[in-house]
Amino acid sequence: MLLGVVLCVGPGQSATAEEVNLYSARKEELIKPLLDKFTAKTGIKVNLVTGSADALLKRLETEGKNTPADMFVTTDAGRLHRAKAAGVLQAISSPVLEKNIPAEFRDAKGYWFGLSLRARPIMYAKGRLDPAELSTYEALADAKWKGRICVRSSENIYNQSLVASMIVANGEEATEKWAEGLVHNLARPPRGGDEDQIKAAAAGQCDITIANTYYLGGMLHSRDPSERAAAEKIAIFWPNQKDRGVHVNVSGAGVTRWAPHRDTAVKLLEYLITDEAQEWYAQVNNEYPAKPGIPESPALIKAWGRFKADTISLSQLGEYNAAAVKLMDRAGWK
Repeated sequence: MLLGVVLCVGPGQSATAEEVNLYSARKEELIKPLLDKFTAKTGIKVNLVTGSADALLKRLETEGKNTPADMFVTTDAGRLHRAKAAGVLQAISSPVLEKNIPAEFRDAKGYWFGLSLRARPIMYAKGRLDPAELSTYEALADAKWKGRICVRSSENIYNQSLVASMIVANGEEATEKWAEGLVHNLARPPRGGDEDQIKAAAAGQCDITIANTYYLGGMLHSRDPSERAAAEKIAIFWPNQKDRGVHVNVSGAGVTRWAPHRDTAVKLLEYLITDEAQEWYAQVNNEYPAKPGIPESPALIKAWGRFKADTISLSQLGEYNAAAVKLMDRAGWK
């Protein structure tokens, strides 16, 4: 009976060609509306499984060639690099993706592609410092900021990628010295997520933090009045505008090594870089489009202004991740 089923459902028939299975570390509400649009346009059904990035990557490794997953979606180039290094992704050659995604936002060999950008600037509590005092990430190690900074832990991939970018820019020795200075200036031991750092600054537990912009945007539009009130006390400062620019990262995706529906997975990837999908990221997700020429959210531009972004190849964030983690540990960044 099983053999009969296999023979009846050939590779060219709709039972396999008209669906795609997605493992996503992005929350359902931050990706499902786009998947529904893709299904409406193409008729291809998307089966979505969400979870933590580490858990989904481990699941892909454990399932091996028996995985049902066709695509892995996650946040941060460091995580995408980990998936590539773990051997769970395959290289894809797509003129559509290569034309529309700048080289610095995708893997050079096509193992993963950035789909939306997120900036990680300095944020500060309004009224408790003069923004003219701020300048660069590096300057946060200055003694004048002692007891005034909140950050997430060194286990956080976003911070690891920031440190990796600084290693590329300044070298490992200078970056370690900077990390030691930053740790010396912390107002409290690292704990919680980006939203917790924003809330701590709003509550007066510190004056400065480093966080991804979409967290602040989400809080400003939250249904929870306490979150909105906290976010309204915080302003953004774009650091390093006179040199390399603000650290940016991506949410992105790759086709899994053993994808049962490889072709439909590529179709979905190509859809996610269309103007429609990129505009949705900009207007709804408080993120920035990865595709050049797509208008940024007018609301974000009005609230936060434009900025110069670091143009480092994001593949390097993964390549220097191990060095960044060891450096942070030596610096006492818990």
